[in-house]
Amino acid sequence: MKMRISFVVLFAVILSWKASAQQDPQLTNWMFDKVSFNPAFAGSDKMHNLSLFYRNQWTGFSKSPVTSLFNYHGYAPVGDHMIGFGISTIGETLGNENNTMFRANLAYHHTLGANRISMGLQFGMLNKSLNNQWVYIDQNDPLLLGDNGLLNPQSSTAFDMALGATFYRPDKYYFGVSMTHLTASDLEDLNYQMARHMYIVGGYNHSLNTDLVLRSNLMMKTDLKASPAVDLNANILWKNMLWGGLSYRLGDAIAPMMGFQKVFAEKVSGRTTFNQTFRIGYSYDLTTSDVRQYSTGSHEVFVSYLFNISKEPLKTYHVNPRFLY
Repeated sequence: MKMRISFVVLFAVILSWKASAQQDPQLTNWMFDKVSFNPAFAGSDKMHNLSLFYRNQWTGFSKSPVTSLFNYHGYAPVGDHMIGFGISTIGETLGNENNTMFRANLAYHHTLGANRISMGLQFGMLNKSLNNQWVYIDQNDPLLLGDNGLLNPQSSTAFDMALGATFYRPDKYYFGVSMTHLTASDLEDLNYQMARHMYIVGGYNHSLNTDLVLRSNLMMKTDLKASPAVDLNANILWKNMLWGGLSYRLGDAIAPMMGFQKVFAEKVSGRTTFNQTFRIGYSYDLTTSDVRQYSTGSHEVFVSYLFNISKEPLKTYHVNPRFLY
């Protein structure tokens, strides 16, 4: 029975990679972490953003996929323009496989009236390793023995790189295109090659009234070989505080989601204002593929803290010396 479950897990993981055409981490709340797959979004909200994500996929399986992510990105004004920057670390466990990624992001934002356009570069390292906790029939199998056998932990590291571009209006709409794993690095020790992935994303916020905002998001991703995977999302934000909605990943899952945020704007001293936003969100994927026969679904939670320190411009007064006041 244990061997059967292990084969089912392996088959499900391979099937999900093929269906979604991705080696990158999969997040249901991706619209709150766009910089992970498109570096051009770094600093786009003109805040310093600290985020933690945790995803437990396909609960019910032994050694089910688990993803954890830490991300920081911020901005710095340069004249009439803006530079975005940031770093992120990602850890994944998929059965016997462990992936660790470290990435740095850099973006240039240019203002076009009420809109902005940006270009971004991402570079870093990816480490992939395999441990020796296999379920096997014949312990004398040649594939298991020797210095390079599967009973010995395997590991390989490679350079990684991504490019992205966006066109957006803050808090209104956005459109982005990016390509990850541009180097298509070959991890020879593991007989594994990274595939280039293209992402196309877009979103629009529509005010229904003074209290409600309908936020829609779309993601398409592909490795340029398999059919694109499509992720649709719509959620309603109430009084800039609570949100709830639904995501649909074609052929994979339906995911209810909800969240809470609190916005603070505190005057520190004189013209200095300290703006802060605390945000927490949760989603639950109801699997629609054949994997649902073995899994109870996927859980995902994230926490974000955004802050910014700004100064109000000095006010200019014109005084007429004829009037003494």
